[in-house]
Order: sequence, then C-alpha cells, then structure tokens
Amino acid sequence: MDSYDFIVVGGGSAGCVLASRLTEDPNVTVCLLEAGGPDSSPFIHTPVGVVAMMPTKINNWGFETIPQLGLNGRKGYQPRGKTLGGSSSINAMMYARGHRYDYDLWASLGNEGWSYQDCLPYFKKAENNEVHHDEFHGQGGPLNVANLRSPSGVVERFLDACESIGVPRNPDINGADQLGAMQTQVTQINGERCSAAKAYLTPNLDRPNLTVITKATTHKVLFEGKRAVGVEYGVKGNSFQIKCNKEVILSAGAFGSPQILMLSGIGAKQDLQAHGIEQVHELPGVGENLQDHIDLVHTYRCTAKRDTFGVSLQMATEMTKALPQWMKARSGKMSSNFAEGIGFLCSDDEVKVPDLEFVFVVAVVDDHARKMHMSHGFSSHVTLLRPKSIGTVKLNSTNPYDEPRIDPAFFSHPEDMEIMIKGWKKQHQMLESDAFADIRGENFYPVDASDDKAIEQDIRNRADTQYHPIGTCKMGTKSDPLAVVDNELKVYGLEALRVVDASIMPTLVGGNTNAPTIMIAEKVADTIKANYRLGESIEKPATALI
Repeated sequence: MDSYDFIVVGGGSAGCVLASRLTEDPNVTVCLLEAGGPDSSPFIHTPVGVVAMMPTKINNWGFETIPQLGLNGRKGYQPRGKTLGGSSSINAMMYARGHRYDYDLWASLGNEGWSYQDCLPYFKKAENNEVHHDEFHGQGGPLNVANLRSPSGVVERFLDACESIGVPRNPDINGADQLGAMQTQVTQINGERCSAAKAYLTPNLDRPNLTVITKATTHKVLFEGKRAVGVEYGVKGNSFQIKCNKEVILSAGAFGSPQILMLSGIGAKQDLQAHGIEQVHELPGVGENLQDHIDLVHTYRCTAKRDTFGVSLQMATEMTKALPQWMKARSGKMSSNFAEGIGFLCSDDEVKVPDLEFVFVVAVVDDHARKMHMSHGFSSHVTLLRPKSIGTVKLNSTNPYDEPRIDPAFFSHPEDMEIMIKGWKKQHQMLESDAFADIRGENFYPVDASDDKAIEQDIRNRADTQYHPIGTCKMGTKSDPLAVVDNELKVYGLEALRVVDASIMPTLVGGNTNAPTIMIAEKVADTIKANYRLGESIEKPATALI
C-alpha cells in the first residue's frame, strides 16, 4: 500500500492551496485526490468559458437540491466544480472577501484565532493584487487579482444607477469599507482565469514529493480505532487504498466533505443506521448547518448590443472577431467574466453592515443561463448575504458516486423573505433608473413593484442559489453540539483528521466564498506546519494592524 505524509481529498480551492504549501518542505509527501479531471479544458482558462460550464456538467457536478417548499416546490440547482481548482475553475472569478464583521463574528463564537485581524494576513499572503497596494492587500502571492481588461461600458451605467439609489461608488469593496459599488475585480492573470489550480498547483506539479491523482472518487476514510490511517478511493471502477503517515485532510467542499465523513462512519447515529453504516464516531453536526446565499435575478432586453452579450447573429460575428483578439492580446470580450459589476448595500437605514449584494451581468441571465433567449440584455442579481434559514446535507445512499441529499431549506426562516422583498425593490429601482433609460428594453419578468405579495411570488418562483454553500462541518467550541472541527480544523474526537474547506465556516460571509476558502487553507497550512515543525524557514505572515 502506498503511503504519504498527508492525503488531501479534493483538489479544489482549499485542496490546491494545501497541496502546494505542504510540499514546500521537500521532506513532506502529499497525495492530492480529485474526483474530476485535470484543468486542461479551454473553457476553464478562457474567462467567457464560464457560460459553457455553469449551466452544464462540463467540469461541473451540477447537483440538484430536494424540492424546496420556500421555492414553491422547485428543485434548486447547485453547480460545483469537478476538476482541479474545483469551483474556482468554473466560477465567475469575482474577488469579494466579505465584511470585517463576519470574521469577528466567528471569533466571538469562540473560534480563537479567526477574527478579521487574524484572517487578513492570510488574505494578503494568498494575493497578488495588480491595482490595490495598501494595508488591505497583498503583492507577490500566488492568486492574481486584477481589473477586467476590456470592461463593458454598460458597467458605468450600473455604477451611476447605484448612486441614484444611494449606493456610492467604492474603489475597493475589499478595503476599509465594504459599502458601495465598483467594477468587479477578478481572479485573472494576463486575461486568463487564475483558478486555485493555476495559482497554486500547476507551478508545482513537478515537485517529486507531490502526487496528484485525478478522476479519483474517495469512498471513505480508513480508521484504526479513532485514528485516520488512510483513504479508499476508486478510479475507473477499481478500488485502491493509500496510507497516511500524518493526516487525512478533507477538502471536498460543503457537499463532499460531510458526505465522505458519513460514508466513513462519522456522524449522527440515526443517520448512519438508516443506511446500514457502522458508526466510528458520534458527531451529530456532520451535514447540519448548511447555509447558502439566496439570489434573485432581474433581466432586461438591451439595445446596446455591442456592449452586452446575447444570442444573435451579431454576437456570432463579434465573437468570431473576439477570438483572435483574445489569442493575441488576451483582451476583448473573451476576457469578460460577464459579472462585471458588484455592489454591497443595506436593506434599510437601520442596518449598519451591508446585508445585500448586487452582481451586475452584461448579458441575459435566466435560470442560471440554462434558459436561452434570442436577445441581448443585461441582468442584476440581488443576494441575501446573511440568511437565517439553515439546511442540511445527508446521504441518499451508501454509494459514494451518488449525489448527497441537499436541502438548503431556502426561506424556511420568515425574516429572509422580508429582507429579500426589500432587496427586490432596491434592485428594481436601480435597474429602472435613468442611467439605463436609453438602452433599457423589456423586463423579462415584470411585476408590480408596489405589490409585496406579487413580489414574494416572483421570488418564490425564480430565486435560487448564488453558489456559496457553507457550514456543513462547522468550526466551533467543544461545547457546541453541532461543531465538527475545532479552531485548528481538527475533527472532534478523532485523530489525524481535519476538514479544510468552506464547510467549516460557522456562518456565511457577506461576500463571495472563494477568496475566504483560499484564506482558510493558507491559514491552516501554517497551522499544520507549526504542528509538525515543517519548513521552519518559512515565515508566518506579519500580524495585521488594522
């Protein structure tokens, strides 16, 4: 049986960071297991390729939720990356960390070492920001953050429209103050996507102490008593086992990590017994505490065809010209992430920390771009940043190749709908402002903005995820009955097992989740190095003074 010091399960945003950082010590061996394939698809590296992947199963698990009572019985869609880089290889490349409040909240819940002051050095360590050179941003890190090379002129209208409803322009929503709107900063380098794989893994694939196995589905963690000793995984119908000398680290995401734990006998006894799984350890929080950003899109037809994307003969002609421009200069329409504008705002004057997010898209977006229209247009998402609705991830079967049972329980808490209606109205007001007057066409889903019941039905009929599931292996204190990991992300009651990914977040951040997931992995990589006295010549980031 092959053995490695560390086995990292999941080659996504966190797993790529861990594999890279841990193998900086040439005496440490790491095996990275990824269920998807290598990140060789041109759809990944060409930014506009997101539109081919997000609505399909190209490099994408394309999960579905169970029918959602809060969405009038509809099943939700849950795209997640299935390739090296994970969801950082298929997302819209938006760089938004969340608010200082979010991390201070984690610390206030008893998670020592996770305040904003503690996390900021690791955001900076990860980052190479081409634009912002200040105390909030890093230079020289693996993850390149840049402005769009060829932004659409319609984004300026979005910023003007935001100003018209009291949302100011903000040059940096990741800086001193989050409130406001700006042109999106993106995880791109030289006009190409900068996924976690491209940033952390690709430059280090020739390290002799790093083994990467793709198309490898992890079946379960292997235990001797309460100690993780290895992993069983499958490739092309064959099963293999590998041994760990130090630790198994699960980085399979908010759906994958709890599924693997339960398949391994870790979880609530009644859940495991229902599937005939022998329990290794009672941990009732596994698969609980699922939180996700709920999102509603308004979409309009648009007369400014040159500045927007759409399904038309003109678009086909333009993209034929755009390809050689991107091939030569890595600019033009093919460098767009579509979601070119971002804004954070408060649902009313009494709210002090932004609780809503706008994401402005220079294209028609309907049902996650799965519903096509012969039209050019623009769209805006409004997202509820801190929903109170809590869901679960459970097993559908004991087959590791089956999807887990995903239930976000959207709008199960009544306050979520109250705030979402306010967000709907603010977004409608913004899109109906004079800034768009001369290019605005038909609203695809018109609703009387003065009728709250009609607005609620529109939300229940069309809202869905903004792709940020977290919390299903939550970090918490030992006294928290639903905590799965401690503040070093070690699984409670077990040895040599950690979970390092978005599933450990105790609460949702008020922003996108890719940058925080990378930060988490950077931070815990240093913790692991300290635990095992690895690579002691590598300096810890300076403490933040902000």
